[in-house]
Amino acid sequence: MSGSGDNKVSGGTTKTPADFLKSIRGRPVVVKLNSGVDYRGILACLDGYMNIAMEQTEEYVNGQLKNKYGDAFIRGNNVLYISTVNTPLADGA
Repeated sequence: MSGSGDNKVSGGTTKTPADFLKSIRGRPVVVKLNSGVDYRGILACLDGYMNIAMEQTEEYVNGQLKNKYGDAFIRGNNVLYISTVNTPLADGA
């Protein structure tokens, strides 16, 4: 351990969490809440408090689709994590 605290990736550039969040705007994401509920949709925008606006949002409880929303707003203090989605949101849509 060098103890320098560098956040270097293999290319030699620094990647911060803020950079990651900027790079996933407009892409499909999964937002997991502290309650265990997942919201899947397109990340429209977010702010410094992790308040999130999503489009084409689907709500999953215990892995089962419970509801679909056009647009959704999630208050940041409820967010456990945000993850990118590598698969399409809906089959054949």
